[in-house]
Amino acid sequence: MTTTQTLPAPSGLSRRLLGQETLIVLGLSLGASALYAYISFVSSLTAPTALKTQTANLNGSLAPGRPWVDLSLQLFNIGTALVPVALVGYLLLREGSSIRALGFDLTRPGFDLSRGLLVAAGIGGSGLALYLGAHAAGVNLTVVPSSLPDVWWRIPVLILSAAQNAVVEEVIVVGYLTRRLGQLGWSWPATVAASSLLRGSYHLYQGVGGFVGNVVMGVIFCLLYRRWRRVAPLAAAHTLIDSVAFVGYVLLAGHVSWLPT
Repeated sequence: MTTTQTLPAPSGLSRRLLGQETLIVLGLSLGASALYAYISFVSSLTAPTALKTQTANLNGSLAPGRPWVDLSLQLFNIGTALVPVALVGYLLLREGSSIRALGFDLTRPGFDLSRGLLVAAGIGGSGLALYLGAHAAGVNLTVVPSSLPDVWWRIPVLILSAAQNAVVEEVIVVGYLTRRLGQLGWSWPATVAASSLLRGSYHLYQGVGGFVGNVVMGVIFCLLYRRWRRVAPLAAAHTLIDSVAFVGYVLLAGHVSWLPT
């Protein structure tokens, strides 16, 4: 296996334009999230209370006491968060390709779901163990996957939120970013490092455990993407991991002693 992933630049687009395009896409999506997470982490570090006593709320109410307005805002946020993925699809069409070039389609559902299930099973348990260890060591905030009210749409919205996270992250941070960095002449190890560190960075608001765990997950996902040439099984795995985390927290919080709340 070679150590480079140099791809030809799209016709009519210089490397400078591709670099600017990549920065804009990241600035509209997960690059901005990474900067926000860094500021949030610094704020948590400089707060008068210990990290483990602070909380990182992933899915909270947007209109407390007004469930229909809350639902509307939840769906609005999920939908608008997917716009950068649509932008990536457009940019790929512009270069004469499509988002299918990233392996994001429905042509191999059995493969995608089976591989996704295996990856989720392998990463989910180890990720939970890392979080619990980091929290016990005092270097991670208490992650609250859901503080949504107990209404009929809570579980469906949590699953939709998990799917949205998965699609945005895997299409942009794995598929799109590794493609563009390859076209910009980056070596494969440098590309993996950039993708993985970006993934870890926008989870830094959770603490050191969130950062380290997601960097490791990023390396694994990049290697699997290079092997399979498809982001769809990675998106399936990510959806399963987050769905179990979100829904599992709703079902277990306050009922088991080992889960920080």
